This record gives sequence, C-alpha cells and structure tokens, in this order.
Amino acid sequence: MRILALVPGGIGDQILFFPTLDDLKRYYPQAQIDVIVEPRSRGAYQTCKYLHDKSLNTIAFDFKKRNGLPDWANFLGIVRDREYDAVISLGQRWVVGLLLWLTGIPTRISYSGDGDIFLTQPVPLNPQQYAAAMYHDLLKGLGINDPCPELQLTLLKEDIQWADKEQQQQGIKDSGYILIHGGASKLSQAKGLDKIYPSESWQQIIEQLQQKQPQLPVALLSGPEDRELVSQLVAACPGVKVISPPDIGKTAAIIGGANLMLCTDSAPMHLAVAVKTYTIALFGPTDPEKLLPSREQFIGIKSPTGKMADISPQTVLGKIFSA
Repeated sequence: MRILALVPGGIGDQILFFPTLDDLKRYYPQAQIDVIVEPRSRGAYQTCKYLHDKSLNTIAFDFKKRNGLPDWANFLGIVRDREYDAVISLGQRWVVGLLLWLTGIPTRISYSGDGDIFLTQPVPLNPQQYAAAMYHDLLKGLGINDPCPELQLTLLKEDIQWADKEQQQQGIKDSGYILIHGGASKLSQAKGLDKIYPSESWQQIIEQLQQKQPQLPVALLSGPEDRELVSQLVAACPGVKVISPPDIGKTAAIIGGANLMLCTDSAPMHLAVAVKTYTIALFGPTDPEKLLPSREQFIGIKSPTGKMADISPQTVLGKIFSA
C-alpha cells in the first residue's frame, strides 16, 4: 500500500503529526508513506524512525509560495506518477479537496468542509482538542478509531553523543540544567503572532533561579532566529550558558537532558513534550489545551490579556518552585 500525507506548516506541525504516522504504520506495517512537507520543516523528520528504516519519504513543496500553474502541474505529475492508494491532508478549504481529486488517488481523506464533494472520506473537524489528536482524527477515514498515541521521537546515536559532549563542555553534565527557549520563528513574527516573551522578564526569572538554585545552571537554547534575544540575556545575566544545536535531532537530545524546559509556544516546546522533559510553556493568544497534552509534567501559562508581555515573572517562578 502507498499512502500520501499532505502536511503543510512548521516543524511543530510535523511533530504533532508523528502519532498519526505511528498508527498508520501499526495498521499498515508494510505501507510506504510519503509526506509532502514545506522545505523549512523537512528537518523535523530527522527524528522520525520511519525515515531511517526507509518506510517513509519526504517530498518538499512550498505551500506558502505563490505557486503558478506550472508548479501545481508539476506537483500533480509527481503525485500521479507514484500511484498512491490513499491520501491524507490536513487542509480543509475546497481548493484542497479539488487538488486531492485531481491527483486521481482513489481514497481521499481530509476534514469536512466546502470541499467534501471531492473527498471519499470527509472527517469531522474538532479543533477543541490537543492538535495531535485533531490530526489523528483523520485516520477515522481509514476506519482507525483508536485514541491518539503520545508524541515520540527517535534520537540517533550521533545526536545523543553530541548532546553528551556539549553538556560536558558546558560543565553541566553532572549538575543537570534548566533550559530556556524564549524565541519564535520569523514566520510567526511576520504573521504578527505574539510568541516572544520580553528579555526583561526572562532576566528576572533567570536571576531568581540563579539566586535560589545556584547549583542548577541555566542554559539558553539558541537558534538562528533568536540570537538577538539570547545576546541580550547573556549580557544581562552573567554565568548563563548558551547552547546552539545545529539541527533538530541534536536540539531534541539537548532538551531531553534538561531537568526543566522553560519556553514559549514554539517547535522546541513540542520537542520537549516528545522527549518527556518537564516543561513550563508560556502562551499569549494561543490556547495551551490545544498545544500541550493533558499531563502533569507539561504546564501551560496563558497570558490574562492574550499578550505575552503580560505574563508576570512571578507567575512563572511560582510554577517553577511549586513543581
């Protein structure tokens, strides 16, 4: 059986789709699965075990780009040539349904909406639940009604070794550490999404942590899109560590070694959930219940006003020290 999945969105969306892949492979262990993913998010599959056993393949397509007719024709040509038996898509708009119909794939599954006429198995959309469970609902179109499995990642040996070496170089291997990620993607910022917690507030939190728990180092998780925030915190908070993993797998490994992850609504938050690190995440306009599973070790703090800056450092510290 050949199955195609259309999964637009960021790295977090891909990780949230992993439980759906897990059940697909459980019910169809011999299936070859192809996932069409945006180029910016393709690296997420470095942590997916099915990529490494060759039963899953990723195909890059920039859904966000202003694609012309030649781009869409090429897209359809690639899909038609592979003769898939079933396709699953996260899209709901009628144009998504039309696109699936044009592929000629016999079993077409997506959320109910204006494009139902083009689908063979429309699935009711329930957005009032954890996003991974919402994605997993699409498997009902294949007659799979099991509960959504927990997020899981596969960490390669070289990623674990890199994290171990980094911990030793930073002097935090034996002590453990608190890891902070306060940034957000440029795409989120371009969309005007409020996902960045002010550096002044992070500074207050770090200073209190250093004062009350001096034996537990604080490390900043730094990526190419949040270097300005990290530079501000390094200048303001002497003794803070900086860790800059080069890819998703090593990021997940360094998160997995942390005693506590403090972060905003971001891809590293989903990595922390997947590697089962105790996590306190800050949310502005988004809903924690839709982006964090209902587990005691994953705590969401939502702004009372919908603005990240209005989450007080005292509120965050209260959650840390009561954990």
